[in-house]
Amino acid sequence: ADAPIAASPHALRSSSHYLTSFHPLLTTTTKTTTMKFCQYALASALFASTASAFSINTPSNAFVVSKSSSSALFSSTIEAPSTALDEEVSFEPMRPPLKDFSWENVSEQLTSKFGYSEADLEKYTALDGDKEGLMKLYKDMQMARGFENACNQQYMQGKIRGFMHLDNGQESIPGMVASAIKNGDKKYSYYREHTHALASGVAPGPVMAELFMKEGGTCKGAGGSMHIFDKPTYFQGGWALVSEQLPYAAGAAKSILLDRELKLSDDEKQDKVNVAPPEDDDRISVVFIGEGGSQNGRMAEILNAAAKDNLPLLVIVIDNGRAINTFTPDVATNSDVYKQGEHYGIPGILVDGTNAADVTKAGKAVVDYVRTTGPAIMQVHTYRFNGHSPADPEHERGRKGEKKWARDEQDPLKFFENKFIENGTFTEDELKAARKEVLAEVKAAVKFADESPMPPVELAKELEYPDAPDTDYNLKPAPAFADEVNARTISADQMKTIHNHIATLREKASAGEITIGDAINLAIHEEMLRDPTTTIHAEDLQAGSSYDIPKLTQQTYGQIRAADEIIDEGHFIGKALGEGMNGYRPIVELMNTNFGIYGMAEISSAGNTFATTGGQFDMPMTIIGAGGTAPNQSLGAEHSQPFHAYVMGIPGLKICTAASPAAAYGITKSMIRDNGPCFLFAPVKMMKEAKGTVDLDRCLPLNKAALLHEASADSVAAGNAVTVLTYLHGVKESQISIAEIQDEGMDIDLIELRTLKPLDMETIAKSLERTNKICILDESTKSGGVGATISAAISEELFDLLDAPVKRLSMDDAPVPYASSMEKAVVKRGSDLVQAVIDLCSNSV
Repeated sequence: ADAPIAASPHALRSSSHYLTSFHPLLTTTTKTTTMKFCQYALASALFASTASAFSINTPSNAFVVSKSSSSALFSSTIEAPSTALDEEVSFEPMRPPLKDFSWENVSEQLTSKFGYSEADLEKYTALDGDKEGLMKLYKDMQMARGFENACNQQYMQGKIRGFMHLDNGQESIPGMVASAIKNGDKKYSYYREHTHALASGVAPGPVMAELFMKEGGTCKGAGGSMHIFDKPTYFQGGWALVSEQLPYAAGAAKSILLDRELKLSDDEKQDKVNVAPPEDDDRISVVFIGEGGSQNGRMAEILNAAAKDNLPLLVIVIDNGRAINTFTPDVATNSDVYKQGEHYGIPGILVDGTNAADVTKAGKAVVDYVRTTGPAIMQVHTYRFNGHSPADPEHERGRKGEKKWARDEQDPLKFFENKFIENGTFTEDELKAARKEVLAEVKAAVKFADESPMPPVELAKELEYPDAPDTDYNLKPAPAFADEVNARTISADQMKTIHNHIATLREKASAGEITIGDAINLAIHEEMLRDPTTTIHAEDLQAGSSYDIPKLTQQTYGQIRAADEIIDEGHFIGKALGEGMNGYRPIVELMNTNFGIYGMAEISSAGNTFATTGGQFDMPMTIIGAGGTAPNQSLGAEHSQPFHAYVMGIPGLKICTAASPAAAYGITKSMIRDNGPCFLFAPVKMMKEAKGTVDLDRCLPLNKAALLHEASADSVAAGNAVTVLTYLHGVKESQISIAEIQDEGMDIDLIELRTLKPLDMETIAKSLERTNKICILDESTKSGGVGATISAAISEELFDLLDAPVKRLSMDDAPVPYASSMEKAVVKRGSDLVQAVIDLCSNSV
């Protein structure tokens, strides 16, 4: 910073909000010198490696910079021009600091809310005299600050792209985490997670390389800044949708209880093995969330779940007073998030993020409470020095002034340095040396990222599914420990009851008397006995839900494996995702698939997880439910939505349908064995009506359609055959129309689309080679529906086989009415198919 460097006014304006977070080693202001700089000198201060912490005022004709002058740790060599401002204008923050907040405030909360005695707390207050522990805390905070500053530099150079969210000013939180959390603890964060990953033990080089979109990154460049995952350290995200991480962390906490109940543990690959966790197993799940995000309804839901199951779950609320950049009290009445658990019997604590030592002492005490007793909330009152992201304009009320003030008055690194230099714990030289050591690590991380290669283009497709679409699930072995786990977790009476139930269903299946709902129930029980890591979540589960899909699951496997859930599909789909990331195979039954609308965020993330994590985390989750829209359904619009079409665009999701007990049984078994997320749709009006035989003990492929009826050779020769593609209720409508079509001298190849994604183009092509005409009886809307996707694929890939345009019989875009007279205008049926076949064969299309 000894010589001015030219810089444009635009560059100064866009970069000025990083000034005071760039180098933190300054003490709290005891005397302030006000200096007026030309723009070139200011640029020098911004980018010089020895710059001190600055803050900015902006009068109409110049920048005004205030610099702490009481610390000799780092001093600026820039000379102020002769025309300085007469005095500095005082600033009152919109959100004041915690006034006169000391360890006494913290210890009072720990004794009154967490049951600690003063003698108990001596274990934690010992940190004040632990020079080694304090140095570790300081280095961890410096790593967080230095890493984020390096990220900002690399972002400005274009090496980091997309969205990036920095954590400057909140370093006491990763400092505490690094001291209190163990490797085996599950950690879930949100998009501002770089420092949380570092604090969890993830190496700086791979984190930086992930931001650089390099193959050496934690996720091979597939995740980026908002999606840091690291399997060896159990750092499980990095989630970009606000608050989505909450139920995932609850599911991870449930997986710890499952391990203890089933007496299973992870091997070196984190696969389950038949070894009980140690007697002193005290693993917990930790989830980070901002105070703005904690206003989301998911917060209340996980507090309920944590209290109900006494989950080992710690919720760390990072309270910087800003929901993105908006002043949180402008949009939320209650910012005391730590009190939200009171209604559920979950204690909470508020700490001052400026005082990192107190945050760490309190954090260790709260973590120990969670390890031994139950869930808790820890709210850290802090300030974020940077905007939501570097690209934000930050026009929100009071934001820029607050940042300047916070850098001067609320910097946890300044506070630490002042306190522990003043009391003689450290010298300035010791802290300088520590900072130099850390910055060398950061520099090495940037070098590692720079030198890492870009990932190969082929990797994108390789990360689509954990299991290839043509997997034969019959060949997948069952866990060797299944019989032992079942013997120690299912009583003799329970085992007798469930075997009798299974025997009854198998008799019905052989006799052709089993329903779709019972066929799915049979498959679920067989798979839950075959693999004890299989779990199930549903509403009304104890009663068997609406179609007996989860019948007798809780009565057999207990609440730990068969969970009755609150009425919010997003919540228990999210918990299932957390279990799936931690070695379990959750099944989610939706009473009606349209209710899955509540879980779109979680379903989307389930589809993305394998790819986003660079293939680190499988996502073996099976969602099953009754849905679709039958003619004369009389359920109204909300229960008649084509949810199967809504989820078609989610990457990584295998989507199947089943209009018969045989299909439902075989597909369910395969989906449960698949290592990725799968969704099975069954026809809501046929769940108890359709009956048939089942090929017992056989899994069906998840990439194949089924030819249910083949057009006669004569009709094909005469040009009077049509390929009909359909699914769900369309199968029944087509089957009852065959006789009428044949009476007209025509015939059809009837293909049931048992797999909507991936689509079986091979079977479609084989039929089209015979008929050269195709009709899609589609149970989704004309715009954005399944039929639209299939029609486009046929037109692109099989155009030369067509003698006529693809005929689509889709639902109208209007909502499905309740009255049957109006419904006919929206929902297509067998009579429409008969006419379409006639039109195609008579060249009327």
